[in-house]
Amino acid sequence: MADQATFAEEAMGYMDALFSAAMRMTHNAADAEDLVQETYLKAYRAFPSFTEGTNLRAWLYRILTNTYINLYRAKQRRPEVTDVEDVEDLYLYHRLSNASEAAGSASAEEEVLLTITDDEVKEALDSLPEVFRMAVYLADVEGFSYAEIAEITEVPAGTVMSRLHRGRKALQKALAPYAETHGLIGVGSGPNEEG
Repeated sequence: MADQATFAEEAMGYMDALFSAAMRMTHNAADAEDLVQETYLKAYRAFPSFTEGTNLRAWLYRILTNTYINLYRAKQRRPEVTDVEDVEDLYLYHRLSNASEAAGSASAEEEVLLTITDDEVKEALDSLPEVFRMAVYLADVEGFSYAEIAEITEVPAGTVMSRLHRGRKALQKALAPYAETHGLIGVGSGPNEEG
């Protein structure tokens, strides 16, 4: 059992990362600040039930995600329904978080990402349906494992893998026009094209 007196010492180091995640969720600085503040309030109150030695970062992200769902998604009467089954496999996208670090030994996908600006990637990521955006963000930007994402979002690991796969495919599709415009791939060079 964790002691609330150590809460600030252990949990406050994650504030910037949580704010960044909250900005991705809310797209608004004031709402993100409110979300992080509410997250820390809930975490502080629940800290005595936190099991020391477990993943504090994942625990905080789960609280952030649940708080977001309760505060923001509950305002919507019906969740957005998006069909992404017909998304093309363009294989432009691999990992957002490691692309710049792996420039020397980058795969073809990572080399393409190095030419795409952060704004284009952020815009493409923000265009994804929320469940896919969260899976991609938590895996590829924050670096959480499937098991950690399953814990944070409170869905089975298989669902996480499905959402991550579908989110990445949708992100590939969103970045394809930019890649075609800049000559990074041939026009109409999707996986179903003969060539």
